[in-house]
Amino acid sequence: MELTIGCTTRPHNFVPFAEACEHIAAAGYTDVAVFANKVDENTRAMPVDADSTPEQVAAARKAAADAGINPSMVLARAKVELGLDDAIDNYKRLIDNAAALGAKWLLELGTGKEELYDLYYEVMTSVAPYAQEAGLGISLKPHGGITLTVEGLVYAYEKVNHPAFGICYDPGNIIYYTKGEMRPETDIDEIAPMITTGIIKDCSVEDGKPDVAITPGDGLVEFDTVLAGMVNGGFTGPLYVECVGGKELDDVNRDIKSTLKFIKDILAKL
Repeated sequence: MELTIGCTTRPHNFVPFAEACEHIAAAGYTDVAVFANKVDENTRAMPVDADSTPEQVAAARKAAADAGINPSMVLARAKVELGLDDAIDNYKRLIDNAAALGAKWLLELGTGKEELYDLYYEVMTSVAPYAQEAGLGISLKPHGGITLTVEGLVYAYEKVNHPAFGICYDPGNIIYYTKGEMRPETDIDEIAPMITTGIIKDCSVEDGKPDVAITPGDGLVEFDTVLAGMVNGGFTGPLYVECVGGKELDDVNRDIKSTLKFIKDILAKL
């Protein structure tokens, strides 16, 4: 089965965004998810966020275009700590900038503060129609806190209840945030119809310590089962590789290239 497979800039966060795009395109990817990248020796920052200027957005769009890659996803975070009105305004600015970049998806992380859970749902409910009008979808991934479990993801999906709001399934994070107590394969049939984007990330657990800085296929995630469950539930992509084991540039480039083949080989069997 053919699905769009992109790569986040997280494995290349030690180089500038433009260079990351070049490496990702060279590895055979068509799409890039925009995460924080190196600005200088001491700083990493998002190339595009709610506070980006039109010039900054244009520069990021040009960097991706020059590399021949599509900047189709942007990492997001609803700043619910600002309060309802300011959080909504901030998120709408992010939507505008992501749309100007040419993105189609915002990768949402939820919140870890229980006292802000209800406010988070309210913000998402308010901004989902605005995202839809801008041609974007919001995908909420498991990231601890409000999305620690599949039950939390399902609850958020049903609470927001809007076609522009869906789930980003990140199997490695299911293991990571529960330290292996929960498995991403267990509830895949339940969550699959709600999934709009997917993350390719593995996770190992040794002596109670989870680690996602590994190359997919080297950890506990059964990607054959997860991807089959997603596709059988109606998932049509896209997928984005988020983590690999390599730390040095050549190793990262090798690992993202091998991961692309790894996932394509699994999908080809479906």
